[in-house]
Amino acid sequence: MSMTMSEKILAKASGKDKVEAGEIVMANIDIAMIHDLTGPLAVEGFEEIGTGKVWDKDKVVIPFDHQVPADSITAANNHIFMRKFAKEQNITNFYDVNQGVCHQVLPEMGHIRPGEVVVGCDSHTCTHGALGAFATGIGSTDMSMVLSTGKLWFKVPETIRFNITGDLKENTSAKDVILHIIGKMRADGATYKACEFVGDTIENMSISDRMVFSNMTVEMGGKVGLCEADEKTKEYLNGRTDKPYEIFKTDKDANYETVDIDVSDLDPQIACPNHVDNVKDASEVSKHVDQVFLGSCTNGRIEDMRDAAEILKGHKIAKGTRMLVIPASREVYSKCLDEGLIKIFVDAGALVTNPCCGPCLGGHVGLIGPGEVSLSTSNRNFKGRQGSPDGEVYLSSAKVAAASAIKGEISLPDN
Repeated sequence: MSMTMSEKILAKASGKDKVEAGEIVMANIDIAMIHDLTGPLAVEGFEEIGTGKVWDKDKVVIPFDHQVPADSITAANNHIFMRKFAKEQNITNFYDVNQGVCHQVLPEMGHIRPGEVVVGCDSHTCTHGALGAFATGIGSTDMSMVLSTGKLWFKVPETIRFNITGDLKENTSAKDVILHIIGKMRADGATYKACEFVGDTIENMSISDRMVFSNMTVEMGGKVGLCEADEKTKEYLNGRTDKPYEIFKTDKDANYETVDIDVSDLDPQIACPNHVDNVKDASEVSKHVDQVFLGSCTNGRIEDMRDAAEILKGHKIAKGTRMLVIPASREVYSKCLDEGLIKIFVDAGALVTNPCCGPCLGGHVGLIGPGEVSLSTSNRNFKGRQGSPDGEVYLSSAKVAAASAIKGEISLPDN
């Protein structure tokens, strides 16, 4: 009965001893997340179904993050609608405009545990696989059924195990590795696959770095992005959740594909417009940047803030370039304050804003205009992603973003 991580988790969730790739199962959902942007449509569908009450008020998590504080009457109305729903349903885990980005808030607040099934009305819900959960994004209509029944159909995915080995160079980061992998696999290379990230490189990485891998799995078509839970996972969860959880690992003789990646010689990477898989060595890209965005559910964690601040300290943002710094959560923001990072950012000339998604989705603060170039630590650079369809978005690590802000063009950090 050898199985992969995904198969084991879905077998447990569907009450089966064994499942296989391609099989259709009805799984019990452990956590369902809706936010201020996609939540209203899911709630409207739920109300049309007419069950009256959500299946479990303790398993629904509602963070506001995409348009906070409200930047339009439409956004304000969405907030009012969702606050009303949370109150009527007595939702235990409702986080208003002051908490931060959903994919950072859920693990911080102890809602993500190994071995569980997590769904969210957001494609980057796969981020939570970094803690060993089967986590994936779903549509608002599917979420309506989850809110009503606590169950959802899944096709058990095939598995690709990315065996990542080697020590990273000083200025090469987890973001560079996953961009390299996406460039290699292409945007559709892992469509509906469970992507597992294993090997000594992953074992040596922090939970924050592992979240970068899981977060961007969807950019190569992946259904879920998983890292095996270990002592670092347990340490991260300690104090965040007191609920029991079960750790699953892929059996060595299970059915999966292996892709070997040696990162020893990998240099910082850049995803160039207008596709995430248009990846090049950062040293090969010469481009003036109008805006640098440090933040998002990909690289808005405290480790990213520290990396950027270390490079920015004592320097100024280049003339003709602006920098927007958005910590991913209130917890990250608070740590930035305690460590003096906010002062470093402000002294350098950056603009620091409240924890939120910011310009990542092209729907809120910090949009770029026609002809402008953004260098962003976020996860997507599709045409019009961060504002004008006549602008350009490049993706990089926090280190490259900070160095580029100082130079005013895409640059590598000085050694």
